[in-house]
Amino acid sequence: MTDAPYAELLGLAREAARRAGELLRDGRPADLAVARTKSSPIDVVTEMDIAAEKLITDLISARRPDDGFLGEEGADTPGSSGVRWVIDPLDGTVNYLYGLPTWSVSVAAELDGETVVGVVAAPMRGETYHAVRGGGARATGAWEGERALACRTAPPLEQALVSTGFNYVTDVRAHQAGVAARLIPLLRDVRRGGSAAIDLCDVACGRLDGYYERGLNPWDFAAGDLIAREAGALTGGRPGEPLSRELTVAAPPGVFEPLQRLLEDFGAWHD
Repeated sequence: MTDAPYAELLGLAREAARRAGELLRDGRPADLAVARTKSSPIDVVTEMDIAAEKLITDLISARRPDDGFLGEEGADTPGSSGVRWVIDPLDGTVNYLYGLPTWSVSVAAELDGETVVGVVAAPMRGETYHAVRGGGARATGAWEGERALACRTAPPLEQALVSTGFNYVTDVRAHQAGVAARLIPLLRDVRRGGSAAIDLCDVACGRLDGYYERGLNPWDFAAGDLIAREAGALTGGRPGEPLSRELTVAAPPGVFEPLQRLLEDFGAWHD
């Protein structure tokens, strides 16, 4: 696929993320309620998650009817074009449910299994981040136009600000808390934002020195992973392995390697 079709995919991803973000921001009902739960009673889905995913899949299907989908809220069709859209219509649902601003819409396009376009819209920040494979990462926001993204120059690990997230299954999050407790004395500090996609973009923006989490699904990291890598970050899972449900790590070179080794030593990849 040439650069021109990448541009087509990027434009469509940006439009879909923008429109879903506007729906979520402007259409949030005052009496927003939980529609259903997933892995546990506190892992929730709202009616707005479902509406945002439908908006995205309907929009893309109307333009590209032969493409496939993988979405958090149930979209799962193979397609016949070689392009699959990987969608998290509302990353940070619990934040959104409580009225906290750290939530996002994540839209990625894969070509023959490789992510080639990624867009993450963070409406409450007024920012959108995007990347094309081999073309760098950029953001739009309150500033005029677009700006290129670049992750921070790696500090010593003890000066690194690192973000993470916690599972909604009690036993898993208890283990994750133990790993974080061992890690915190070795870092500047640890943050917990609540949206994996935004955390990955914050690595790309230089707002974080690193990010790790266990238990992510492809829709959680597909777009943010590409944006972080195109901004100069390294990403992966356990040493020598790609990022996966076992572990996702993202950081600039110099932080990535020691952080990944510590997470392996501390057993961050298992319960």
